[in-house]
Amino acid sequence: MSLTPQIPSFPSLETANRQQLWERFCALLWHDEALGFWLDASRMALSPEVLTGLQPHFAHAFAAMAALEKGSIANPDEQRQVGHYWLRTPQLAPDPAITKELQQQHQAMATFAHGVLEGSITTSAGLPFTDVVWIGIGGSGLGPLLVIHALQQTGVGLRFHFIDNVDPEGMGRTCGELGERLKTTLVIVVSKSGSTPEPHIGMVQTHRCLEQMGGQWPAQAVAITVPGSKLDQQATSEGWLQRFALHDWVGGRTSITSAVGLLPGLLAGVPMEDFLAGAAAMDTATRQPTLCDNPAALMAASWFVAGSGRGARDMVVLPYRDRLEVFSRYLQQLVMESLGKRCDRDGRVVHQGIAVYGNKGSTDQHAYVQQLRDGIDNFFVTFIEILKDPPASSLTGEGDSPGDVLDGLLQGTRSALTEGGRQTVTITMERLGPRELGALVALFERTVGLYGELVNVNAYHQPGVEAGKKAAAAVLSLQKQVAALLDATPRTVVEIAQAIGAPEQVERVFWILRHMAANQPDLQVDGLWGSPRTLRFFKG
Repeated sequence: MSLTPQIPSFPSLETANRQQLWERFCALLWHDEALGFWLDASRMALSPEVLTGLQPHFAHAFAAMAALEKGSIANPDEQRQVGHYWLRTPQLAPDPAITKELQQQHQAMATFAHGVLEGSITTSAGLPFTDVVWIGIGGSGLGPLLVIHALQQTGVGLRFHFIDNVDPEGMGRTCGELGERLKTTLVIVVSKSGSTPEPHIGMVQTHRCLEQMGGQWPAQAVAITVPGSKLDQQATSEGWLQRFALHDWVGGRTSITSAVGLLPGLLAGVPMEDFLAGAAAMDTATRQPTLCDNPAALMAASWFVAGSGRGARDMVVLPYRDRLEVFSRYLQQLVMESLGKRCDRDGRVVHQGIAVYGNKGSTDQHAYVQQLRDGIDNFFVTFIEILKDPPASSLTGEGDSPGDVLDGLLQGTRSALTEGGRQTVTITMERLGPRELGALVALFERTVGLYGELVNVNAYHQPGVEAGKKAAAAVLSLQKQVAALLDATPRTVVEIAQAIGAPEQVERVFWILRHMAANQPDLQVDGLWGSPRTLRFFKG
């Protein structure tokens, strides 16, 4: 097979000796000097023949990504554009009004955060803000959590607390830990519509706790939502402290460069203009329409080949820094919600997706790396390496350097996996700061988009998530019907289901009653829980 000049020649991974592994490394290494960023795909099952065969598919993928950035309808389910690339380069937006709005919002967020941090924006009692309770679900929680965990420096900015679940114990713990500081806490609620149950319940509970402690909700509440939404209307009518726009063309899993990720970073004292600049720089690099010159294309090709184009291998994410511990969780949503689809664009059932899991190195070398090395070969690893260690003065000079040991552990694990015939990708960054994190996020965003084109799935809708929301809404409706029916008359589960007009929902009614019985002292139960047909429920 003749190869185009775009694809270098390099040895096969399966038969490569050490010298040939070096040749592969040199041939498949991508580097950006300005970003201080390397991508090594040499330990993936790529070959010149495979890359050549994929080139026509990538030509289509590059064209599709270019059309997306120009404003094509990328989510036909909701007839909306996908514009997260405009967030870091507003001039790319297809409408000058969007460009202007984004620029104004960036300035408004910076001004607001500066006012909070330097003390000109205070509570109604004139006290400076000390903490933030961030209420968001999915990407509206994971993105901010990643920004804070990876970038906030000790003692800089406000202290952050996250409510990203409707666990009553978790919400209670957060409010309890804050205690009196609730009076000096900003509460930031993120919800596109304002009707999503999880952030709404988190908001209601935090509102109650804050005012019980003597805080003033309107003077401490901030909304990030679509203009005109239910939440936006509430924030306007109640006179909340501030509102920031969340555009309908930004999906939750790609919202980290919107107000969702920028505002928490600014309130944590992080220079988020650097974060945006890093994302924009990586966007430029990943627009290159040649496969081996584009790091996102190299990664997408690696994913495709490793999983035989159908996600046959999981992605294990191993960042070798504590500050990136949250990154695997962040990628779980970005990758799995984008690529995990039942049907392709042609309506064929394909059950696509790539499962993502991971924590951090070297912790995982004492956990599941044993299976990675010797167990079932159903994965590939993505290592993330940071070269620059903290200043020597911050750690003791005695014994081995922790940074050197960490680097040795990464290299040792990578070599051991290669010797075991396991595939790995390695991302190396000179340092980890806002610019580098922005670039890292943007790299994976573009990779997901390109891979989606390769396997012909829409990476920008989420029918499974929407189905789950509808099913949850049906259960909540059923809960209300069951609660309204219960009285002093003992009834079986079947009788209750029939009485509310849902005889086919007997099992669901049982689950509802079991939870109610554990939490409502006036709900009496006769019978044996292990024999559901014997149970009788009544109010007593």
